[in-house]
Amino acid sequence: MGSKLLIAGYFGCGNLGDDAILLGFLKGIEGLRYDVNVLSGYPEETYRLYGTKATPRRENAAVTAAIQECDALVFAGGSIFQDVSSVGSVSYYAGLVSKAKKAGKKVVMLGQGVGPLNNFLGKRMAAGAFNQADLIVVRDQASSQTLRNLGVKVTPRVAGDLAYLLPKPSLAEDAMSFQVGNMKSIGIAPRPFGKNKETIQLFGELCKLVFQANLMPVLVEMDRELDGPMIVEIEKTQGGKVPSIRKAHTPMQLQQRIMRMDALIAMRLHAGILAATVDVPPYMLAYDPKVTAFAASANLPSPPGMQGMTPQRIMDGFMLFYKERDKIAAQLARRRDEMVKLSQQNIQYLTEVVKV
Repeated sequence: MGSKLLIAGYFGCGNLGDDAILLGFLKGIEGLRYDVNVLSGYPEETYRLYGTKATPRRENAAVTAAIQECDALVFAGGSIFQDVSSVGSVSYYAGLVSKAKKAGKKVVMLGQGVGPLNNFLGKRMAAGAFNQADLIVVRDQASSQTLRNLGVKVTPRVAGDLAYLLPKPSLAEDAMSFQVGNMKSIGIAPRPFGKNKETIQLFGELCKLVFQANLMPVLVEMDRELDGPMIVEIEKTQGGKVPSIRKAHTPMQLQQRIMRMDALIAMRLHAGILAATVDVPPYMLAYDPKVTAFAASANLPSPPGMQGMTPQRIMDGFMLFYKERDKIAAQLARRRDEMVKLSQQNIQYLTEVVKV
């Protein structure tokens, strides 16, 4: 085998967006003789689902041993260097960088979405981690600017999100449509934001408006722990009558479900990216700058912000978007090929720094 890579990120933690990034990376290095080990929240599940060696990400001794064994610590993407959820995320990943550099290993940052970073300590730890990296690749210009603002010395390269490297799955002929009666289905991928009760109410009312427009709302769970309980509560606001896609085991299963839909309304960034990989137009809702950056890169309309959002405003914006559905889907298909090429640059840059 070639060089040993230890892959770090929020992998094996029940978030299908992050697992889509991991799978895109694994797809990207297919045929290259890298020996891969993944830091995972559920190593057994990661091995069972994706066939790759995995190490428990929270077991300090196991992580230290894995760092000693590897040739390079590779951060395969995601918004892991941010302090919105807590400064703990930055602290954990910056700690991995320090351990790797002390052990004399290379550190490679691929497809990074950097920030938001609001806390002084978070900014300082992120800057320290990126300044020690042997290679930095970001997934959008906004992340590049964030690193400049942090005082990171290396100019990052810009490529795409690694989830774009997931291939478009094939569909059986009998599964080509996802309709109830004559109603086409619209996926809705919410996530916690602000006051939970208000967000649940917002999406419950949105489901009702979608149904009243003779379309079938289908709630989409991207994160087992965060979205799952919220979706149950949203269903309750409508008497439990809203269909949902929950507990999908892999991003590929979700791709297959989404590609049978007519469109998607998404707060979750990777719900939008997975929709884009199967040419289903996502109407994005911007709770975070990364969502706006994705919409711009995919040539989608600029997403409305979630602050002070109402169900009717989402619906009005979506219906304008939906009227242009076929045109947007065609543009998305053309742009997808460009995004795949852009994302493949992550792998090219990796091979330049860590020999196969």
